Amino acid sequence: MASGISRGTESLVFEGKVPEGEWDRMRCPFQEGAFPFPVKYGYALVGLVEEGPAARIGERVLCLHPHQSRITIPTEAALSIPPEISTERAVLAPQMETALNAMWDAAPRVGDRIAVVGAGVIGCLVAYLCSRLPGAVVTLIDINEDRREVASALGLSFATPSAELSSGCDLVFHASGQANGLDLSLSLAGFEATVIELSWYGTTPVSVGLGGAFHSQRLTLRSSQVGSVAPGRRSRWSPRRRLGLALDLVADKRLGVLVQSETPFEALPAMLPSILGSTGSLCHLVRYPGS
Repeated sequence: MASGISRGTESLVFEGKVPEGEWDRMRCPFQEGAFPFPVKYGYALVGLVEEGPAARIGERVLCLHPHQSRITIPTEAALSIPPEISTERAVLAPQMETALNAMWDAAPRVGDRIAVVGAGVIGCLVAYLCSRLPGAVVTLIDINEDRREVASALGLSFATPSAELSSGCDLVFHASGQANGLDLSLSLAGFEATVIELSWYGTTPVSVGLGGAFHSQRLTLRSSQVGSVAPGRRSRWSPRRRLGLALDLVADKRLGVLVQSETPFEALPAMLPSILGSTGSLCHLVRYPGS
């Protein structure tokens, strides 16, 4: 029916910027081919069951699978989508899973002052989850003024880096994919605060300004990545259980604002370079014939 393009990761795959040392770890479920590009890549697909257990025929399911019009997968790889969740929002579930894992890694607390730098899909979802904490003060920050409207639809405060931003945050998430965004994140963190790095740069070297207040403020810079369940949950939560929770979390209709553009599947080969090269829209949907 539909699949979602994860622009950040898929653009690095498309450009051949997956480091050779990460080729095995960066394989997505049901990937065909091996890095570097071309490979069959992607991990947010919604479809209808045509063959399988009788009770599941016609069921709408989510699968971590590359962009493809028909697939054959193990029964357990197909996660049932509740009827109240639209196909478009279901496509967001794998990225909600990344945001959820970041929350578990960061362990934000009631009343925290939190900044999220980078208002892509991941940054918006992290800020959305943080805003549900009682007493939390959350600011979503991006250079693109157009993201203010998205933030408003999600009930979030928004600022550009040129605004007068409050430092002294208890927690900062960085999801801009740019080195200057990481520098900004470090500058916003308060004494002994933590910056969670969600951006992945592939083979691109990143220069970070650690010569300022990084040491005197005793800051912690910590990575978060969805490939492994966060340590505090790992002994009790399987990846499937985590994805199931992420799917439940996209039930909020307001999250539909993150799905902003789409392309027919048959046009994808020609359009993919321009889609991955664009920074204008958020989640880009691939629509399949008959859906």
